[in-house]
Amino acid sequence: MKFVISSSELLNHLNSISRVINAKNTVAALDNYLFQLAENQLKITASDPESTMITTLALENAEGEGSITIPARILNNTLKEFPEQPLTFKINDETFNIDLYSENGKYSIMGQTGEEYPENRKLNEETSSSITVNKEVLLNGISKTLFATADDELRPVMNGILLEFGQENLTFVASDAHKLVRYKNKTIKTEVESSFILPKKPASLLKGLLPKGDENIEICFDEKSAVFKLSNYTLICCLVEETYPKYNSVIPINNTNEMIVDRLDLFNSVKRVSVFANQASNLIKLGIENNQLVISAQDVDFSISAIERIKCQYENEKIEIGFKSIFLMEILSNINSADVKVMLADSTRAGLFVPLEKESDDEEVLMLLMPMMINA
Repeated sequence: MKFVISSSELLNHLNSISRVINAKNTVAALDNYLFQLAENQLKITASDPESTMITTLALENAEGEGSITIPARILNNTLKEFPEQPLTFKINDETFNIDLYSENGKYSIMGQTGEEYPENRKLNEETSSSITVNKEVLLNGISKTLFATADDELRPVMNGILLEFGQENLTFVASDAHKLVRYKNKTIKTEVESSFILPKKPASLLKGLLPKGDENIEICFDEKSAVFKLSNYTLICCLVEETYPKYNSVIPINNTNEMIVDRLDLFNSVKRVSVFANQASNLIKLGIENNQLVISAQDVDFSISAIERIKCQYENEKIEIGFKSIFLMEILSNINSADVKVMLADSTRAGLFVPLEKESDDEEVLMLLMPMMINA
């Protein structure tokens, strides 16, 4: 086999798929890229045991057909050092030796047969579904919910994003049992209701991949796997094969104490005051009364405390509630609105955070944060 390719174009495509490769693999072939050449088209595959990313490049100068695996680390590190130039790959189909020619040099790499590379998982044609989703909708849904996923080995169902396709909207949900995010988009509607749980790693990979795709993304899925098809990229991944908790039952519907506050003012205040919170609990207290929000924290063990006051819009009865400062800052930093509406019931029930100004009438974002007990 032989082909010529742009160094920068190849590196760009490899950078897009290389993040799927684990630092340590039990299957040696997964340390490599799978290169497959056929009909002037180069298909490159990178995998871990749960996910596979594929990219395709059109070639103008290619000879022969076949497949070979190339060590990912060596190839990436080599390409990073080249300026933009054409590179020539000459591959011995019998010994799997790869000679890489640049303008000024020759580099030899030992590859392996492509037959040892794990096969891509296939969908069940009888039970699979196919849905086309706008790129921006999918990107927004993942971006607004990914931070709320958990890292819980005992509850893998919480380590992913739930995608629910329905007759009225497409809903994304993520929760780590402390915070919950629900994002709805009304532009995506399906006649048949369906859902799946996308694990955190492929969701993160997809977030980085989507800006490179066309306007619409085809999603195919069955009970075990999903395939996301972009113009020059494909992501195949295992799904979380469990039932997602009934998240709607934990979202309160009677939080009548509503506060409107500048999002950045609240974020910056919480960030400053949280320095004085107990390092174990990160507890920060919010006291709201007469259009004023009081943010306070203390660490009795070190005899330190802090308090700040900022203006807000609030006309209900006085309320005090405690939150974990790290979680509160995460929620505030993931809301795209100058002002945020905070809806509370009392100090023991979850608080709801929604953007005051919507980016679109077709979108609905709701974030929930469980409170912490305030010490008397």
